[in-house]
Amino acid sequence: MIYRKITPAEAKRRLDTEKDIILIDVRMDSEYAQRHIKNSVLIPLGVLQKEILMKIPDKSKTIFVYCQSGSRSKNASQILLKLGYTNVFDMGGIIGWPYEVE
Repeated sequence: MIYRKITPAEAKRRLDTEKDIILIDVRMDSEYAQRHIKNSVLIPLGVLQKEILMKIPDKSKTIFVYCQSGSRSKNASQILLKLGYTNVFDMGGIIGWPYEVE
């Protein structure tokens, strides 16, 4: 599988126009509680490998991954690819997300 990055602008466009994209926040609970991108699912990096199959059993789903600055999202994307997920995109960090957050 190929590691792919996606820009905030392209991610926003696709999130606004495509229905089945799963947006995963891999930060800690406390970071998510402070602010997160609307409709994102929290799966902290530390439990990602253990919980992903229960939460997203379909490995062909389009998944966008983000964290705080981009390091954890890259690691998470690589974990997902190693687990056989085929349509994974690293969005980088929420600090680079110029759009609305909750």
